[in-house]
Parts: sequence; structure tokens; C-alpha cells
Amino acid sequence: MSEFVIQDLVRLLRECAGEDESVDLEGEILDTTFEDLGYDSLALFNTVSRIERDYTIQLPDEVVSEAKTPGQLLKLINVVITERV
Repeated sequence: MSEFVIQDLVRLLRECAGEDESVDLEGEILDTTFEDLGYDSLALFNTVSRIERDYTIQLPDEVVSEAKTPGQLLKLINVVITERV
């Protein structure tokens, strides 16, 4: 895998934590907080755990508390992927 993209993240968020019907995950969500998207820290933790398992990467323990938006999480994930190559 060369890059983890927003479509990958949206798919896993839906699979791991569901989707708030009042939120459009297909829109511009990179800078929207996970809280505003309807995801709490447990939902994010479950999603991050799934990303680590599915993509065979290890993210820093603080990723759930540091990544406040999908864009921030994507950056952190892609740094780890780049370092692995």
C-alpha cells in the first residue's frame, strides 16, 4: 500500500463504528473534527485498531488523542506507511 486515503478511512469508520445519518461522510470532512462527525474516542480507537491489523502497521499510542480530524489521522497513518517502506 502506497498511501492511505480518505476513502479508506471512511470505509473503516463505517465498518467499525457506523455512521451518523445526519453527517455526510462523502463531503469535505478532512478538517471536520471526529466529534462533529459523530465519532467518540472509543469509535476512533476501534477504527485505529482495525487499520493497524488490516494494514500491518503500528501507530503511536497517542494517535487517538492527537488526531482530532480525518486529515490529521491520515497524515499520521501515512507517515508510518512511508517509514515502513
